[in-house]
Amino acid sequence: MPAPLEGIRVIDFGRFIAAPYAAMLFADMGADVIRVERREGGEDRYVGPVVESGEGGMFLNLNRNKRGITLDPANPSAEEIIRRLVRSADIVIVNMPLEVMKKLKLDYDSLRLVKADIILVMASAFGPDGPYANRVGFDSVAQAMSGAMSLTGFPGAPVRAAVPYVDYGTALHAAFGAIVALYEKQKTGRGQLIDVSLLATGVTFMLPLLAERAVTGISRRQQGNTAYYVAPADTYRTKDGWITVQAIGDKMFHHWARLVGREDLIDDPQCKNDIARACNHALINRIMSEWCAARTRREAIAELERARIPCGPVYELDETLSDPQVKARKLLEEVEHPGSSKIVPLANTAVRLSESASRVRNRAPQLGEHTQEVLIELGFTADEIAAFREAGAI
Repeated sequence: MPAPLEGIRVIDFGRFIAAPYAAMLFADMGADVIRVERREGGEDRYVGPVVESGEGGMFLNLNRNKRGITLDPANPSAEEIIRRLVRSADIVIVNMPLEVMKKLKLDYDSLRLVKADIILVMASAFGPDGPYANRVGFDSVAQAMSGAMSLTGFPGAPVRAAVPYVDYGTALHAAFGAIVALYEKQKTGRGQLIDVSLLATGVTFMLPLLAERAVTGISRRQQGNTAYYVAPADTYRTKDGWITVQAIGDKMFHHWARLVGREDLIDDPQCKNDIARACNHALINRIMSEWCAARTRREAIAELERARIPCGPVYELDETLSDPQVKARKLLEEVEHPGSSKIVPLANTAVRLSESASRVRNRAPQLGEHTQEVLIELGFTADEIAAFREAGAI
């Protein structure tokens, strides 16, 4: 099957997660994505090393299907390389503070002088305007400032989510914005600036709780895995492990009540609707905990599934890797990497199209692996490329 984005070129000046993941989504769909990396390698290349050559799992996953070049954008000799890269591209993705982008001439006004219809995706911590425009930040900062950390975990210290969901959510917003801009460009011929930020994503994802606070005045507090709006919705210990259960709406609750032998709760005013049940979660959780304690994890899940109540085992990482559904759906793709003596599992493309190819085709590039190749494509001669190396531009 043809890849849907073949013929689209993306220049990825990204670092860490938000920009590289957005660019990876384009690469998985067939776009020619060129990752631009510092001559010594970006910081994100070596975060959480999993292979002997030092690359981390995050880097290997987020930069598959891309070609990689090294470039020092601050080197005067790099200006012509950047110009030709931009002229060859449909989309440029950057996640740097705006003042740094302007200094390196990677801001929208500078790029439009090179190519009038360029689409620039600018991912930042706080956005390009407002009092925090020049501040830097990571996922955890947005989790904290969106209010999420104050409500995560059990009563006590604020807790950061283990998965940097704000980064990944911002990347999804970035990729969606770029696709919308490409579609709009087909109609108008104009490029545009796509502005996404970690704080905007964090606030967007927290909206239900923020709206509740603003409108009703309810002040939520940390309560572990217990849901605020429904019950049963928590984690429960079985004879040999933990499971998670979430029942939403009267129909599911009635199924649950019959399953655990408490049909009397169906007509109990304490359980008349989701909010009432959430307010009385201690009662419901006690009943559910007693029910689970008499069963193994497998037994509890089997009975809950027969009652059509959403549930699942709380896995250790090894169990996730060996789960039969993960294997059947090929959610992980095993890829060889030159710097590793073992096969590296990467997340397969999460978006699958029935009539178009989207997959992990190539491993992440080694540092500067495609520099020569890309510069030749851009029209530079061997002597010019050698001069760039001598000048420290590549």
